Amino acid sequence: MAGPVFLGGGTAQGLARDGFDFTRNAISQLSLGDLGWVQVAGFLLTGVLVLAASVGVRRALGGEPGGVWAARLIGVFGASFLVAAVVTADPGGGFPAGAAGARSGSPSWHGALHMFSGMVGHLALCAAFLLLARYFTAQRHRGRAIGSRLVPLGILAGFAGSSVTVPAFTVGAGLGLLWLSAVTARLIRA
Repeated sequence: MAGPVFLGGGTAQGLARDGFDFTRNAISQLSLGDLGWVQVAGFLLTGVLVLAASVGVRRALGGEPGGVWAARLIGVFGASFLVAAVVTADPGGGFPAGAAGARSGSPSWHGALHMFSGMVGHLALCAAFLLLARYFTAQRHRGRAIGSRLVPLGILAGFAGSSVTVPAFTVGAGLGLLWLSAVTARLIRA
């Protein structure tokens, strides 16, 4: 549920908050301003849900090759949300109201740590998907194996494209969250 909860909550907030623009602002910036606590709670809830998913993956794949490490890497991804809840993104792109329209040349320490935790978390998620692809290949779940190899490319493309446009990052990160939800739901059912 982590993916739908985070993306649904972020979308609802982005539509409701004055000055927020999905073409200029990252969902992380919703943790700023008077209602920022709502997004902070979203980061915390998502982190806890992803950590719970890592436990479920560990149980489901305990004796399978790569199962332990896939679970650990998903746990790193969950922990990155907890860090993101504590250290907020920098203002910019006109959000919150009164913030500069463009980002400053260098991020603050908390903005840099926020971005770093997201980078580490998403790289760990990409690695976890590649390990899960091995498992799905061995189980002859071809579609899931292919998806688990392609989604990391989408995540990395989103990160690379974020230097040009914010929606690229949002789409890449959202793809990772949704694939994680789909994969863990399958593993739990199995």
